[in-house]
Amino acid sequence: MRKSFGSDNHSGMHPAVMRAIVEANAGDAVAYGADPWTARAVGELRRLAGGDGEVYLVLNGSGANVLGLGLLLARHEAVICAESAHINTDECGAAERILGTKLLTVPAPDGKLTPELIASRLAGRGDEHFAQPGVVAITQSTEVGTCYSLAELRKVREFCADNGLRVFMDGARLANAAAYLGCTLAELAEQADVLSFGGTKNGAMGVEAVIVMHSGDAANAPYLRKQHMQLSSKMRFLAAQFIALLDDDLWLQNARHANAMASRLAAGLADLPGVEVVYPVEADAVFARLARQHVAELQREWTFHVWDETTSVVRWMTAFDTQERDVDDFLASIAAVARR
Repeated sequence: MRKSFGSDNHSGMHPAVMRAIVEANAGDAVAYGADPWTARAVGELRRLAGGDGEVYLVLNGSGANVLGLGLLLARHEAVICAESAHINTDECGAAERILGTKLLTVPAPDGKLTPELIASRLAGRGDEHFAQPGVVAITQSTEVGTCYSLAELRKVREFCADNGLRVFMDGARLANAAAYLGCTLAELAEQADVLSFGGTKNGAMGVEAVIVMHSGDAANAPYLRKQHMQLSSKMRFLAAQFIALLDDDLWLQNARHANAMASRLAAGLADLPGVEVVYPVEADAVFARLARQHVAELQREWTFHVWDETTSVVRWMTAFDTQERDVDDFLASIAAVARR
């Protein structure tokens, strides 16, 4: 069976995660997180992130984003985000519907916000007729596979602090960013008030962590998690997944491998005619432009997504279980089509 390059969501579970779930299945445990697995996972995540806040395990990325934003927003406040942000393009209006917020989107060609781009959405502050910008949402790594450097994150953080804005970081692929930058989770986490830390795209079955960096922002989190239907009764099985990922830094090993496979794919495309890599390859994604007929021909044999039909840009994703032979076989197919 061909390896999918459609999404890191297409991969299965890492064997260590599967074993951890099976081991957690022995006997009974108190529900809703009052169990030793959850205490261990949450404690380790809190230690790695730093800060004096709390950690909450949730079921999926959209739920993490809605919970995280909800902890920072007043009822009249809006969220500044890139047009490409997942909360704007792929979550069926969840933030707007559930939180009643307004998304103030900004064109960000490389997926990254800057102080200048954020400033462009601050008009109307103090005017009661306008939704008031309250939170800036950034994605690390971004939806187009780029990564904010720590310096770029600090500039955004400082600008937001100077302008009374809170920062939420969508970290569905935070592990890939940490692997690319060679930094710690704490160095990334300190640039946000609340962030998510993804497991699902990095070898887990289905779990994300919402990390609240300051205890003062966590007071409502247990109640909002329940209201947003993100409180799992059998929490030990979510926690077991993170325990496995955190053991011996498996989360980082998985991300490094996925990134390396994306880099291998991008390097193999360099000399192919009619194939153009359109964004820097900094995480586990390769975005490329090629002729529409070549896209259609490749999709007869391989699974991947067309990112932009108008410009014929496709997205090729790698994962923790992508092997070198998978990449090389895919490259051979691309080369055969491109040179035809």
